[in-house]
Amino acid sequence: MLSDVPLDLPVRPVLPAVVEALRATGSGVLVAPPGTGKTTLAPLAVADAVSGRRVVIAQPRRVAARAAAHRMAALLGERVGGRIGYAVRGERRVGPDTRIEVVTTGLLVRRLHHDPELPGVGAVLLDEIHERQLDADLALAFAVEARATLRPDLWLLAMSATPQADRFAALLGGAGRPVPIVEAQAALHPVERIWAPPPRPVAAPGAGRVDPALLDHVAATVRRALHERGGDVLVFLPGAGEIASVAGRLADLRDEVALLPLHGRLPGTAQDAALRPTGHRRVVLATAVAESSLTVPGVRVVVDAGLSRVPRTDLARGLGALVTVPVSRAAATQRAGRAGREAPGAVYRCWSEATHARLAPQPEPEIATADLTGFALELAAWGDPDGTGLALPDPPPPAAMTVARETLTTLGAVDADGRITARGRAIAAAGAHPRLARALLDGAGRVGASRAAEVVALLAEETVAGPGDDLTALWRRLRAGTDPAATARWRAEVRRLRAALPADVRPTEGAPPGRLRREGATDGAYAGAGGRLPDDLAAGLLVGLAYPERLARARRAGGSSYLMTGGTAAELAPGSGLAGSAWLAIAVADRSPGAPTARVRLATPVDEATAREAGGSLLREEREVAWSGGDVVAREVVRLGAIELADRPLAAPEPELLAEAVLTGLRQDGLGLLTWTPAATALRERLAFCRQALGDGWPEVTDPALLADVPRWLGPELARARRRADLARIDVAAALRRLLDWRQAARLDELAPERLAVPSGSRIRVDYADPAAPVLAVKLQETFGWQDAPRIAGGRVPVLLHLLSPAGRPVAVTADLASFWRVGYPQVRAELRGRYPRHPWPEDPTTAAPTRHATPRRR
Repeated sequence: MLSDVPLDLPVRPVLPAVVEALRATGSGVLVAPPGTGKTTLAPLAVADAVSGRRVVIAQPRRVAARAAAHRMAALLGERVGGRIGYAVRGERRVGPDTRIEVVTTGLLVRRLHHDPELPGVGAVLLDEIHERQLDADLALAFAVEARATLRPDLWLLAMSATPQADRFAALLGGAGRPVPIVEAQAALHPVERIWAPPPRPVAAPGAGRVDPALLDHVAATVRRALHERGGDVLVFLPGAGEIASVAGRLADLRDEVALLPLHGRLPGTAQDAALRPTGHRRVVLATAVAESSLTVPGVRVVVDAGLSRVPRTDLARGLGALVTVPVSRAAATQRAGRAGREAPGAVYRCWSEATHARLAPQPEPEIATADLTGFALELAAWGDPDGTGLALPDPPPPAAMTVARETLTTLGAVDADGRITARGRAIAAAGAHPRLARALLDGAGRVGASRAAEVVALLAEETVAGPGDDLTALWRRLRAGTDPAATARWRAEVRRLRAALPADVRPTEGAPPGRLRREGATDGAYAGAGGRLPDDLAAGLLVGLAYPERLARARRAGGSSYLMTGGTAAELAPGSGLAGSAWLAIAVADRSPGAPTARVRLATPVDEATAREAGGSLLREEREVAWSGGDVVAREVVRLGAIELADRPLAAPEPELLAEAVLTGLRQDGLGLLTWTPAATALRERLAFCRQALGDGWPEVTDPALLADVPRWLGPELARARRRADLARIDVAAALRRLLDWRQAARLDELAPERLAVPSGSRIRVDYADPAAPVLAVKLQETFGWQDAPRIAGGRVPVLLHLLSPAGRPVAVTADLASFWRVGYPQVRAELRGRYPRHPWPEDPTTAAPTRHATPRRR
């Protein structure tokens, strides 16, 4: 029997219960902490129970899938490809006798699409289900539905390293009947926790590089661990860049220990080397790929930097970024478990115990932060575009799904109802991100199937990416085979993509590029010798087909700053060889949270003709009549998304568009565009007074109110306006009167008179600048005989009198004239009669004759 292997691990005692649960209900959940042997022994036990049929075990990562297959085959004393096999993208090692096949969750999803009955398969084991990658969520949901509707005899086992298994038990059971949960005891060997925070504070992680001070501390902690503990050391770092940096800091130890990197971008041979004992002490520098499902033999010590790298998507700009975040407590526990798989061990955590208590309990599921375009296409291909009827652990975020569906609709992959189209099935069949699949399908007929597959493979296979940001240069290096391991992986993906092309889009290689030529393009711009599109333009065309919103034009000649068609600014890295290119097709760009621009990571130069062709869906020729630069601009504009390509004056713009532009300008730049004569200003102030004194029945004449009601009071003039100068010629006073009904117009002069008669016979202008207190500025001698200040607004509001000296200077301000005559006037009289002897200063001004004139001088 397969399970008769000489390996006594903590999971072995519970394997009979696992098999019994599967026999009883067909589904189950196995919870087994890291190091207990679930990935190795559970498939062997299940394979014995489903004799004659194959067991498929799905892993989230390629490294883990290959390693698990090699481990099981070694236990059986066999080579992979016999009873134990594996399949990852671009590589498959199985044979007719294969009983257990380890695959990635992405490949399992593809197989479920191809044939959801999974003929010949007796059991599906979903390992590390707690990691919550998108493919893992889909594999779980699709497998549950396939079992419920087509294969009730199919065994389905979810395996997790964390104890939060209830949700998965409920999902597998459905209809309120959770499946059995079997738990294995913890690993046999204790792991001592050692808190080793940096001696000085380090910068918090984010979208930028990790603080070098933290990497210095990690390297120092590795040296400490090597001195204090025996056995190999496994170091957890967030990415390949940090692995290289720490390896450089430890380079002087190479005579004493082997420094081995372990991450997903390494070729399989290098990954295998990190997983094999070497006969002397090792330091394995790994990313999160080593958190689970991998046993790194000989490890007794873990040094954990405490960081993870996760994707974040900027939905508004269509850009992604890899963000460094603190590790979760659950992931930290899994990492620590690597030290206790074979013997007692220790974990050095490069943070404090207090910091640990503040960490998130679980890692954030990928569905909460990732680009969901491919996920949405998988749901549509399955026949459930919303995913509402599927056993998904979490529903997809509505905003991200909306963006994903819009993208798929633009690609022609789904219809208005979200159902997959024939084109969508062709895109899904390519086994790449929908954008890249679109570039492959549409680009093959234009640049040749092989070149299309080569560029798309380069974009799809992250592990072949090299230094620099020049996509075409990278393409040429891969062709030349300067990095044999990367070239091998790339060529395998090229073959897969080429085979995925429908026969009708596999033209003869070197054929002319079809409908690439556009007006203004020359043969030199588009086609090289023999009509073949040059490599940079071919690469640019394919990138533009995949990411039309990332076609970019330089902001200034010879510069390194660009504007993308999607409207986002982008910058090349300092010293980039792409600087000075007039146009770029940007394959990879990211934007840090809060950053004003995106950083270009991978691009290729193109010309405008190629940009127009690739971004054809964004090309617009528009008649534009708008307010710009303080006046109306009427022109015909050609735009590629946010990039303006050309413009010319518009000869005969429609009058209504001109009027709308003028209105926009007025609302944008304000009422100062009108000519406010003294009469217009005075009328506006009188209207404001009436509203203040008489209520809301009178029109509001504040700036916001007038701008909001412009069509009502400026309508006829606006209909005739064509430019800013027309606004300046409008009779604003006449226009304002349109705000009054006939009753208000008839009573305006009565309620808010422009002038008031004073006892001297003069008619003095009333100042309504303050609508709450209209002012009448009048010489004191002209008011003799007035008992009280006049009142306006139908007697509701007393006028505020500014009583002036003979020289016109204010000597008193009052709305209570009777009080002023009694109290204030005697003092004013005493002060001013000597200064102005030729003007009357009677003792009783209420009975004195008013006058506008001084007493004539005696001759």
